[in-house]
Amino acid sequence: MTTPVRTSATKAATGAATPTPCPSFSTYVRARGPVLLRTARSLTANPCDAEDLLQTALTKTYVAWDRIEDHRAVDGYVRRALINTRTSQWRKRKVDEYATDELPEPGAALATGPAADPAEQQALRDAMWRAVMKLPDRQRAMVVLRYYEDLSEVRTAEVLGVSVGTVKSAVSRALGKLRDDPELAPVR
Repeated sequence: MTTPVRTSATKAATGAATPTPCPSFSTYVRARGPVLLRTARSLTANPCDAEDLLQTALTKTYVAWDRIEDHRAVDGYVRRALINTRTSQWRKRKVDEYATDELPEPGAALATGPAADPAEQQALRDAMWRAVMKLPDRQRAMVVLRYYEDLSEVRTAEVLGVSVGTVKSAVSRALGKLRDDPELAPVR
């Protein structure tokens, strides 16, 4: 059984209009998309799954956009949608791995190239965070806003109520301290 194809003539005849995205929602997604994608990536192991997860959460947010009273709190709404969606996916997941008596060929794992060890990646993130925590409060705030929250220098200056030059010089000094941190020496 085939489904009828809807053309612009049939849409006009039936009065069906395609929904147009809310301008404020589009602006929100353009502004906060990269930060929300990082949050989604922290919930999944696969970057493609993170993009799908974010798209699903943003779809749920778009449907509820008119019901959200305080649009300053949309980030929390989207993050909650990300977590709830990921939890639902996890509960519905299909187990693709089964115990077996046969071990895979040792060369098969190396054929795709050496993968980064998740434990080493976590140790690096922990060392980086400890180094950031050693920075003075003002420099730490600027580094976190600039690099962890991915704000521009202008936006960071606005948030902290300082000039752009202050942000640039403080971030430069902070990065110099991070470069000199002995705990981060293996990264260099």
